[in-house]
Amino acid sequence: MPFSFPKLYPILDSSIIPSTDRAEFLHRLGSELAAAGVTLLEYRNKTGSDAEILFDAAALRAALLAPNIKLILDDRADLVDQMQFDGVHVDAEDIAPTEARRLLGPSRIVGTFGGSDAFLPGILDVPADYLAVGPVYATTTKQTSTPPIGPDGVRRLRDEAGLERILTAAGGVTLATAPAVLAAGATTVAVSAAIFRTPDPAAEFRIWLKELG
Repeated sequence: MPFSFPKLYPILDSSIIPSTDRAEFLHRLGSELAAAGVTLLEYRNKTGSDAEILFDAAALRAALLAPNIKLILDDRADLVDQMQFDGVHVDAEDIAPTEARRLLGPSRIVGTFGGSDAFLPGILDVPADYLAVGPVYATTTKQTSTPPIGPDGVRRLRDEAGLERILTAAGGVTLATAPAVLAAGATTVAVSAAIFRTPDPAAEFRIWLKELG
């Protein structure tokens, strides 16, 4: 795939978006993130209506309209075309990665959950561009009962996956722990609260980029 995954994969959860002036907030945030150097962003909305998701998507797409910036939608492969997004992330409770690939075609990005302490059976054979692994550390952003795997778990999964597979490490990663997670074999670290629940997400993103190199 021609797109090169960055070391930092921010996930924008809809819970941080205010109910008023929603479009203005998203356009400002998106523009600031684009200026800060974001090349990959996931939008996650677990509870909103189709209308809300499409509304948010239009604001983000308008602010992040550049060939080098890819927008990923969480869960809803059926809305990716309407949103003019670049791909989807699907988990075990969503449609299968094979179905997402069928819907979106070969050129869009499809990601899925790969496993925690071990890969899910057969997951290395699915037509996904990347596999999310974790939680690496304890997280409050996404509910899970799976114990954290730590950098050692990431290293075991990298050894099993081989060098070419794109692994996205998620769950409780902070600026202090991200270098160790990348050194353990993660291609990229997925971060939500550590960036978007700060006073200035774009400035925080710049700090992460500088630290991760």
